[in-house]
Amino acid sequence: MDLELRHLRMLCAIADSGSVGRAAAALGLTQPAVSSQLHRIERLLGEGLFTRSGTGVELTAYGAGVVSQARDVLVRADALGRRHMSDATLMTGALRLGVTNTPVVPALLDTLRDVCPDLKVSVCSVYATGDLLKLLEAGELDAALGVAYPGMPLPHSSALTCRAINTVPIFVALPAGHPLAHRVEVPLEELSKDTWFVASDDGVGWPDAFYDACRAAGFRPADTHEFHVLDQLQSMIAKGLGVTAVQPTVCPVAGVLVKPLAGDPLWQRHLLIWREEAVEGPVAEAVHHHTVRVYRNLLARAPHLQRWAASRLGEAVRRIR
Repeated sequence: MDLELRHLRMLCAIADSGSVGRAAAALGLTQPAVSSQLHRIERLLGEGLFTRSGTGVELTAYGAGVVSQARDVLVRADALGRRHMSDATLMTGALRLGVTNTPVVPALLDTLRDVCPDLKVSVCSVYATGDLLKLLEAGELDAALGVAYPGMPLPHSSALTCRAINTVPIFVALPAGHPLAHRVEVPLEELSKDTWFVASDDGVGWPDAFYDACRAAGFRPADTHEFHVLDQLQSMIAKGLGVTAVQPTVCPVAGVLVKPLAGDPLWQRHLLIWREEAVEGPVAEAVHHHTVRVYRNLLARAPHLQRWAASRLGEAVRRIR
């Protein structure tokens, strides 16, 4: 069996939907056909790409890397035969871009200014992805960078198109003086007595995903604060006032450590969402392509994430041996 573009599109569809069944429906195939094809691909690659659960599927660490590479291949393949992305006739006009809590915005806007100088991008910062979806559906935004969680389908109409940028584990930020600071990975259940700062409802699955993970670990946080302003939050964590779940790209301040959670119980998907009637195909491709590149650069510069990735690779090698 040789990997073909259709196989890569299928892997991306499964990752985007969080379900083999939903991916099959989107691709116009049967669920058994997609499941069978996925098993053949996993046998070819020698390792599982997804873990199965009662709510769908989630990417493994290895699978996240494979899907990221698949997206790169598909972007390049889809660009064949088209005019170059920087063609002024294709990359002009205005783009109203909504963004949630994401570190990619500065570098992305800088890149788009260089590669698409005639595309006027205006940014609207909104905390909740659910609110971004409402603004998109109402025609007040053209595109948005939002988040979702594996196993929790994103609620949207057929007028919107979603494409995953990446799927990453959620880490924990804790004080440098925390009793678990020496751990390479922190078991979630051992944080059951800690005070947690928990971000408010984002309309697409948080904080439910967090509390589900806590429940699976055998506890519910007894003491929580609703808070999501990152700079103030890190200052409070540095003072030993609590812990919080964070994106793996976060840069900790002095007195704060960022650690993986043992067993990777929490994952987050970053998405580009747009209205097809408002965004030309080449513009959507350009925004997605450069967002993926910016995220990849940020992830490569996050030492705590690189250590996590190296440990997962080591585990995979040991399993193969």
